[in-house]
Amino acid sequence: MIAQNPYELFRAECQTALAAALAKSLPDIKQPTIVLKKTPNIDYGQLATSLCFELAKQLKQKPTDLAKQLSDAVDKSGFDLIEKVEPAGAGYINFYVDFAKFSALIFTSIKELDKSYGFVKTDQPQKIIVEHTSVNPLHPIHIGQARNPTIGDTIARILQLRGHNVSRHYYIDDVGRQSSVVAYGYAKLGKPKPTEKSDHFVGKIYTVTCCIVEINRLKKLQAKAADNPEELAKANKELDEWVSISAELREKYPVLFDTLLKKISFDDDPEGEISRLNRGYEDGQPAAKELIREVSDLCLDGFRATMQRVGVTYDSWDWESDFVWTPQVSEVMTKLQSTPFIFNEKGVQQFNADKAANTLNLKAKLGLSPNNEVPPLTLVRADGTTLYTTRDIAYTIWKFRHAEKVINVIGMEQSLAQLQLKLALYALGHGKDADNLVHFAYNLVTLPGYKMSSRRGHYITFDEVLDEAVRRAYEEVTKRSPMLSEAEKHNIANFVGLGAVRYALIDVDPGKPVVFTWERVLNFETNSAPYVQYTHARACSIIRKAGREPENVDYGLLAEKLEKELILNLANFPDMFIEATEYLKPAMIADYANALADKFNTFYNAYPVLKADNPKLGDARLALTKAIQTVMRNTLNLVGVTAPEKM
Repeated sequence: MIAQNPYELFRAECQTALAAALAKSLPDIKQPTIVLKKTPNIDYGQLATSLCFELAKQLKQKPTDLAKQLSDAVDKSGFDLIEKVEPAGAGYINFYVDFAKFSALIFTSIKELDKSYGFVKTDQPQKIIVEHTSVNPLHPIHIGQARNPTIGDTIARILQLRGHNVSRHYYIDDVGRQSSVVAYGYAKLGKPKPTEKSDHFVGKIYTVTCCIVEINRLKKLQAKAADNPEELAKANKELDEWVSISAELREKYPVLFDTLLKKISFDDDPEGEISRLNRGYEDGQPAAKELIREVSDLCLDGFRATMQRVGVTYDSWDWESDFVWTPQVSEVMTKLQSTPFIFNEKGVQQFNADKAANTLNLKAKLGLSPNNEVPPLTLVRADGTTLYTTRDIAYTIWKFRHAEKVINVIGMEQSLAQLQLKLALYALGHGKDADNLVHFAYNLVTLPGYKMSSRRGHYITFDEVLDEAVRRAYEEVTKRSPMLSEAEKHNIANFVGLGAVRYALIDVDPGKPVVFTWERVLNFETNSAPYVQYTHARACSIIRKAGREPENVDYGLLAEKLEKELILNLANFPDMFIEATEYLKPAMIADYANALADKFNTFYNAYPVLKADNPKLGDARLALTKAIQTVMRNTLNLVGVTAPEKM
């Protein structure tokens, strides 16, 4: 017999047995819902119910008396996995599993199902779009942005293994001033071929162009504000900052800086040129389209290479401009204008999000207090260009033509924009879509002692972090395993370093910031990918050294408390997977991997496997080790981390 979720079989047996006991002992009451929870300590059984506390109020009896009455009434003779049932504490009923039979079920299931063990399929599969990463094609992805693709890819993986039809989308934000700035600089240089990784190349052009254009703008503002002391002081302060930035950039990129400075100086109005390019791109003018798409593609090629290193892929690359050039954005605007939620302020069209929330009675539904006033959303600027969230409304409607559920992995700093987007969908009559739109919010990545600034070009790229992780991993592998060949060391260092970074960005609760330190990321001793990978390799080494498959295993010999706890951990894996998927808790997977590694290492240090007291006990422990290795591999695969056989 095999089971995708052994614990569920035990749970079902307990519920059935207790329901029969209720019908026999208390035939006159309405059959209550039986809720069983896992106990915190195996000494108190494996499942328990507090049912008697509710029944006691109804029947005016003591919970302890009811617990004893129902425990005695349970007939476990027709069930395979129930060893005993006992009343406990102030009125609980505890169910104890038959560990020998349960172990046989678990180990056989893990062996037979192998790479699919634990991945319980949903009975309600959906088409789901997971939109993630979506970094603007302006500069390399930096470590502060790298949490997004790591989370998004993990969510997509677990949803797919749950049986959903998942599509991974990257939304290319190529509309707006920033894209026009980098395209302007790129054109001034004569559209050069990259001399390095293309996103790094584009990033330097963007940073330097931004700086030169901003200084030009502020100098003009300074001249205009000569008669306004307050405005002049403000302009002077900003100009001083940008001049300081320009000195840094000139020192870092002297040839690029001087070339761009010379080329841009020929334009009387660089800001106006950028605005015209931006307007032209949104209007779909061929020259603007060709230029901005070309430089955006260069940057995206670099992104693809970075993401390929960490195993992140996309099924669809969705250009924001495509929604502007087709009638989709204008259709959204027309429909919104027909609602009572649009107002015009100084030539700027705005969506009254708060009015929509109140009129449509949405505040309670969205978890907002009645006094929480949602700020209005600006839809169109005075110059007629649309804003990001306006275009995002059209994009979201498009996504729901291809999916039943949409998950946007976007930083928590965008929570207001995501709320306004959802309210706009309700206002447009897309209530079902709004109900199925999920904003998966996450906190920032911080590096102690380092302040990132895109203005100054101060950021640590994801590529640099990955390179450094691999370098440090190589040093650690060389120290721990000097006998390995250079090729083996480099291979191990690669998957250890890359896995360490992915794991570190996943294992912190999304609501908390990730404090990125190498001491934590590459800790071979606890709570890191290298630690779990090393533990997996240790299990593989034991299996290799054994050189045999355990046969006719007597699972009753696994009698130590620690062994039983490990068996329950393996049985818990499917439940953990279901919870992590249904409630979108990727950090839970890393927590499980670390806890399993901790317990296995304690077991390894306490109880011999290959040199057990007798061969039968050795076979039982070998079967346990093999099952742990399989589940640990499956867990690491969920978060995109390689499970190595050697380290």
